[in-house]
Amino acid sequence: MRSLLPYLRAHRGPLAAAAALSLVTAATGLAQPLLVRQVIDGVQVGAAVTGTVVLVVVVLIAGSVIGAFQEFLLQRTAEGIVLHTRRRLVDRLLRLPVADLDARRTGDLISRVGSDTTLLRAVVTSGLVEVASSALLAVGAVIAMALVDLTLLGVTLLAVGVGVTAGVLVGRRLRALARLSQERVGAMTAAVERALGAVRTIRASGATDREVAAVGVAAEQAYDAGVRAARVRAAISPLVGVAVQGAFVAVLGVGGYRVASGALTVADLVAFILYLFLLVLPLGQLLGAYAQLQQGLGALSRVEEVLDLPEEDPGPPTVPTSPRPPSGAPLLAVERLTFVHRGGDSPVLQDVSFTAARGTRTALVGPSGAGKSTLLGLLERFDDPAAGRIRLDGVDLRDLPRAALRARLGYVEQEAPVLAGTLRENLLLAAPDATPAQVDAVLVATGLTAVATRSPLGLDAQVGEGGVLLSGGERQRLAICRSLLARPELLLLDEPTASLDARNEAALAQALRAVQQHGDGTALVVVAHRLSTVVDADQIVVLDGGRVVGVGTHTELLDRTPLYRELAATQLLVADEGVAPPRPDAPPVAIPTPGPTDEEKMS
Repeated sequence: MRSLLPYLRAHRGPLAAAAALSLVTAATGLAQPLLVRQVIDGVQVGAAVTGTVVLVVVVLIAGSVIGAFQEFLLQRTAEGIVLHTRRRLVDRLLRLPVADLDARRTGDLISRVGSDTTLLRAVVTSGLVEVASSALLAVGAVIAMALVDLTLLGVTLLAVGVGVTAGVLVGRRLRALARLSQERVGAMTAAVERALGAVRTIRASGATDREVAAVGVAAEQAYDAGVRAARVRAAISPLVGVAVQGAFVAVLGVGGYRVASGALTVADLVAFILYLFLLVLPLGQLLGAYAQLQQGLGALSRVEEVLDLPEEDPGPPTVPTSPRPPSGAPLLAVERLTFVHRGGDSPVLQDVSFTAARGTRTALVGPSGAGKSTLLGLLERFDDPAAGRIRLDGVDLRDLPRAALRARLGYVEQEAPVLAGTLRENLLLAAPDATPAQVDAVLVATGLTAVATRSPLGLDAQVGEGGVLLSGGERQRLAICRSLLARPELLLLDEPTASLDARNEAALAQALRAVQQHGDGTALVVVAHRLSTVVDADQIVVLDGGRVVGVGTHTELLDRTPLYRELAATQLLVADEGVAPPRPDAPPVAIPTPGPTDEEKMS
């Protein structure tokens, strides 16, 4: 409940107004039995009751109108709380450390933003305020019943108290069951998200039935948890119903006897029964609201679990003032870098060192698992090294605000993610203020002009979920365009030519060479598996098992680094394997197209 208070504090004005309106509604409800008693007493003695009857109607209508406005105010406030919570949750999710996001299932996080926050609406509408207003009305009814007849009040409280106590004891189990239900829904959402994200692979692998079954198992588990929670909720209503029916039977029996004995008037008995209605209805609402509150608090605990996670450290608040490095000093310096994944035992990178000057291209090569992509992640400060340091223009990356650091870097991931939306939205993601001329320039440089003009919508054409309407090479080039528009000082590319054909690969290589000459010269750090794309790099850093085993040019490494020579021989890039290394400016090799067969000629 303490965790709930910050959510309510921002909306305390509307909630206070709703609470005040609930007081007025309770007052009109409590006044009605008194007015009805006056009407009955007046009829019995032959007095005029027209004014009292009109007053009863006015109070009834006023109470209904005020109650409707209070309900609208609560609903609107609840929607505001859900909106505020979703904004906070999305803001925290997008600022979590990358390692924390990697450790969680995306579908479960989406479920917390969607269904869990929706349950907070019930905390406000059917929960907190209704608990307070129902409790207030119930207390007022009990006081009024005590003024009418203490004997009947004792009978009522005995019957109702048993049912309410049992309902509360049962309802206490609901919060844990509600949390379990939401966790199962989150797991099911994650399973659906996983399947839809790889639907082509699943169908091509003939695994559709197995994935349907797997999602079905998750759905059944969510169903089972929901049924268990529903069973507890359903048990509350009959407990209250038995107590209410028992209270009415007892009041009618005892009250009838007291009327017959002259201890109670008919008007008093009618007024007491009306107050019993005013007690029973809010008690039913109270237990229902209690159940809704338990469900909402169960969902709130899942929301709070994410909000309690620490955000990625933004770094120092300001950029440190430092003298400009001397001419010829490297832009990037990696010094004795060691990194271990969270929970890991052995280092992924160990004692890695190299430098990169402005206007140069550094290639990172080596077998899979050597730590190349991990190194790029450290340059972006998605994580920090266990030992050693990385300097940019002589300043340790940890001394720079993360936002300021990333504004100076460009980063193209290996998967080249494309966001659902338009071409324009993807291009301007890192450079929202880029001019049309700058956009046209990078489109030409990366060979994407044809993609941008093949639709009548131009750059406003949709790319589909994850860029599904683009080819793999087009997604790769779009990601590179996005980084080039930001005009970075240091451009990091993780296997940028993996999805490109020979012609586009050559065009991209030419564009990257032009990028190197921009301004003071952009430095490129490129992860590559195809050595043919980096043979003309200014330097090549060879990684193996997280260690640097060689640094130099293509020719130098062939002479002195056995691992590089082995990689080059495997890819037919060494002369002694019968194939000369390709020239950087060589045109792509033309692959002859086979002619038609004799049968095709005849047909």
